[in-house]
Amino acid sequence: MGEPITDGISRHDSEQIDTNSQKTPPPGYKFQTHKLAKTLQDTSKTPLVLVACGSYSPVTYLHMRMFEMAADYFTVHSKYELIGGYFSPVSDYYQKEGLAPAHHRVKMCELATETSSAWLMVDSWEALQPSYQRTAVVLDHFAEELNEKLGGMVLPDGTRRKIQILLLAGGDLIESMGKKDVWASEDLHHILGHFGCMVIERTGTDVWEFLLSHDILYEHKDNIHVVKQVIYNDISSTKVRLFVKRKMSIKYLVPDAVMHYIFDKSLYSTKLTRKRDYVTYAFD
Repeated sequence: MGEPITDGISRHDSEQIDTNSQKTPPPGYKFQTHKLAKTLQDTSKTPLVLVACGSYSPVTYLHMRMFEMAADYFTVHSKYELIGGYFSPVSDYYQKEGLAPAHHRVKMCELATETSSAWLMVDSWEALQPSYQRTAVVLDHFAEELNEKLGGMVLPDGTRRKIQILLLAGGDLIESMGKKDVWASEDLHHILGHFGCMVIERTGTDVWEFLLSHDILYEHKDNIHVVKQVIYNDISSTKVRLFVKRKMSIKYLVPDAVMHYIFDKSLYSTKLTRKRDYVTYAFD
């Protein structure tokens, strides 16, 4: 499988999850809501939040473009109205080669979004967890923050409407969902049935053809939204790390603030290793 256009991460169903960590917020954690839209422009629509899980080591312009491509889709084709988006960097327990410490990855995502976007935010909950969290668990966290604690979205008449949460992913992540022993069946049903997925399709691929051949994905096809990548872009975190290591320019591959942060903190200049080695393009 070729390199995906997102840092989406699958979680094996055998991986251990610290359920207690889901109940108690990590020290210093605060859920960000300052860029969420305060009102719906069209009250007949359902408020929507996009969540992109990944390593973001480092975050690139392509990761940010994915949100914009999704926004274009929902402006024209949907019953939803987009009110915000979140990067959710994975914790250090992912233990992937090239994975910078979580606090650096969270900071780079913050630098990339704080002045360049009016609606993208960074959630550090997953990054701060003391154990590895499945995607289904992360989406449940967002549901708790947005619909239970925040209470959904307040409409002009004072009523509240539930916020729909969609996982934003690349086509390769969807393909991984059809592979045995990568995703637990119950997690796929939960993610696709309860939340849904926004897929950015790589040029030259056909996600819908793939969906037809997998029972669980086809069952939830109405909750899977597909956007074609009209302008081909294959920027990847792997290539950015390699460029840094080879002392090549990364300008215009990542936001300037992220580039300066990488050099200031001397990130990726030497090989990073972890106990478990996921040297693969499939989930970079």
